[in-house]
Amino acid sequence: MDHLREIAFKAARKAGAILRSRIGNIGNIDYKSAFNIVTDVDKEAERNIIEILNEHFPNDQILAEESGVHEARSSRRWIIDPLDGTTNYSHGYPFFCVSIGYEDAGEPLMGVVYNPIADEMFWAQKGGGAYLNDTKIKVSSHTGVATSLLATGFPADTKTVKHSNIEQFARVTERSLGVRRDGSAALDLCFVACGRLEGFWELKLAPWDLAAGTVIIREAGGLVTNLTGGAFDICSGHVLATNGLIHSELKDVLAFGDVLTEDGTASNKDVARK
Repeated sequence: MDHLREIAFKAARKAGAILRSRIGNIGNIDYKSAFNIVTDVDKEAERNIIEILNEHFPNDQILAEESGVHEARSSRRWIIDPLDGTTNYSHGYPFFCVSIGYEDAGEPLMGVVYNPIADEMFWAQKGGGAYLNDTKIKVSSHTGVATSLLATGFPADTKTVKHSNIEQFARVTERSLGVRRDGSAALDLCFVACGRLEGFWELKLAPWDLAAGTVIIREAGGLVTNLTGGAFDICSGHVLATNGLIHSELKDVLAFGDVLTEDGTASNKDVARK
């Protein structure tokens, strides 16, 4: 596992160097949809990550945000977001990251999230704890929503859907110390893991937004479920991640309930958050 981690670090740092060098020098901005952008920098960073992974693990599967599924013979899979926070990045807003998750036969085993602006490498291996660079991290000890700093985000299609998280955002803002909307789910998850935030929730995320950060939170002592407190599914797109101590209270304040219907009212596995 140490070798896997070192290669993931190498890939994340390579992609991060590309992101850092191209700030303010983006060639092309395209639209996947009316609400979801992609830049040539996303694509360049992803190509470099995949090249490194293929060099060392040619039989492993890859699921990448921009290029999709890369099939292979192995049960092992890498889940990649080369630039989580593309909208931030395209505006020069310095909150974005590289996210690389690793699983075997569907079991999450490792997560690496690199913030190239702050040179912060968040990482965890199953059973080995969570780290920020070389320092072990853990979730905060706050026990109530009233004293908690939280984060959330909104679906890319917020303007057109009935349930967009706006009501929940307002309700939690009234009852908490504050709610941030930073624009990178992977970094928000890591901030919960290291105690900078007490909790994070969001709808309609993609697997590459969640694969690495959820491993890191769990290894830091936190709790990850769906929005109603049930089992977390990386493909559902819904996540509630906290220090564990405020989980039940925050779930009740959010009160998603029947908003999350089986017909997909508030779920879209194909919509990636930017």
